[in-house]
Amino acid sequence: MADSLNENPSIAVLIPCYQEEKTIAKVVRDFKEALPHADICVFDNNSTDDTARIARAAGANVRREKRQGKGFVVASMFEQVDADIYIMVDGDDTYDAKSVNALLLPILKGDADMTVASRLHGFADNSFRNFHIMGNRLVCSIINWMFDADINDIFSGYRAFTRQAAQLIPITAKGFDVETELTLQALYRGLVIREVPAPYGARPEGSYSKLKTSSDGLLVLLKLFLMIRSYKPLTFFGGSSILLALAAVAAGFKPLLEFVRDHQIQSIASVILAASLVVLSFFSLGLGLILNSVNLRLLEVEKLIQKSARRFVR
Repeated sequence: MADSLNENPSIAVLIPCYQEEKTIAKVVRDFKEALPHADICVFDNNSTDDTARIARAAGANVRREKRQGKGFVVASMFEQVDADIYIMVDGDDTYDAKSVNALLLPILKGDADMTVASRLHGFADNSFRNFHIMGNRLVCSIINWMFDADINDIFSGYRAFTRQAAQLIPITAKGFDVETELTLQALYRGLVIREVPAPYGARPEGSYSKLKTSSDGLLVLLKLFLMIRSYKPLTFFGGSSILLALAAVAAGFKPLLEFVRDHQIQSIASVILAASLVVLSFFSLGLGLILNSVNLRLLEVEKLIQKSARRFVR
């Protein structure tokens, strides 16, 4: 789906921020230096410190998102800012502004709809909290299996998008699970994602992360579970069908053994349980087949609407 862009595409750097007064000025200055002609937009998410004032003084266009949560901020950024290419980056000064040209290159060449700065190739000590790398790899392995993809860093907050890709991705996440949703929605819609290795640093002294390992990790897993159920229903309900069928075999093994050995069945409850599990197994499989067909039809309708919209614009 990736297409070549105009010779001089407009670029907007979108920076979601909450309580980043220690770092935001440097982030704005670094990106102004790396992309002199880009529009630097800071979206302040109800900060109570001097984040907004400092960002404005550094030369950024500052906007406010009153709904608390990074997902709300990302949705507002895509809705409110008009540009051919969007760069999304956190305001905590952990991402390298000098890597932005490498991030832009596949998009400018028409080879990608979204690029992601992969942080796992080079990161500083204390850049990640305990279990973050393990959790990242676990979620990536599940997504790669589901979508036959090759994603290595799904939680990266440093990304570039074409305007068309940003418009195609509906944002329903409220918090830090938004990066997971961006990747899942893009893969579901057949967008081309390229990962670009980029250094990742530790937060400067005096700055602190708003990410909560336990609660935000559970939100990511819940988002993954719900999106697999919604966008890969045959895999989800087909897998449930197999598990139910195996449970039915386990429940029916004893009654079957009794019948073969004694020509009568004593474990009536096990027979009822096994039969119920078989019915549920077929029901789950049928539900997966129906929902998969509905999903395919909806994708067809979405593509037809996109074609009609492009003709109308022309």
